[in-house]
Amino acid sequence: MSEPVDRLPQTRKSYDSSIFDHPDTAPLTLFRQWYDEAADYVREPNAMTVSTLDEWGPSSRIVLLKGLDERGFLFFTDYDSAKGRQLRADPRIAVNFPWQDMQRQVRIRGLAEVAAPEDSDAYFAVRPRGSQIGANVSKQSQPVAGREQMQAEYDAAVAEFEGRDVPRPDHWGGFRVRVFEIEFWQGQQNRFHDRWVFRRSDGSHEVANLDDATAWTATRLYP
Repeated sequence: MSEPVDRLPQTRKSYDSSIFDHPDTAPLTLFRQWYDEAADYVREPNAMTVSTLDEWGPSSRIVLLKGLDERGFLFFTDYDSAKGRQLRADPRIAVNFPWQDMQRQVRIRGLAEVAAPEDSDAYFAVRPRGSQIGANVSKQSQPVAGREQMQAEYDAAVAEFEGRDVPRPDHWGGFRVRVFEIEFWQGQQNRFHDRWVFRRSDGSHEVANLDDATAWTATRLYP
């Protein structure tokens, strides 16, 4: 009997969504609408694939969206991690929200900037205590001898911070994705999908506020 991986050419899902016509709104308004709808269908609607660049090419991983406003999309990480080092060396970034259960995705290109310390402090303060301790202990993306070493370091930190607030380490904080292109993708029958991309009205690749409708022009793309 063949395995599922052997049936890849025959593996497909038919899409049958309502037509997604011209989005007559600013990108921020449309994203908020789609996100709120995704929250009722998708297990982790704030899970997003983040792609960065280094000397070898693209690198992707999934992180969680933790903030959104007219300036862009906010997530948090260890600044000394692979993505943290890559973004400080080259701020170009791509983001994808894969909302398969809704037959939708949102694709974003932009530039990442380090978030203000007060933004990082505010989010760190509402993280679970265990996650705060983990951020202090982890040397994200660095080799470690084994799980036992990780656990021993974590347990030592638990004892160190007992009875007091866990401080946000200097090497941990936020990046804000400032956007110059954002595409809304809706699956349709026969792979004839609806795609609308917002690009800068002036033809540039400069970032702009997502709530400024005059800064953006929406264009339909072939699937």
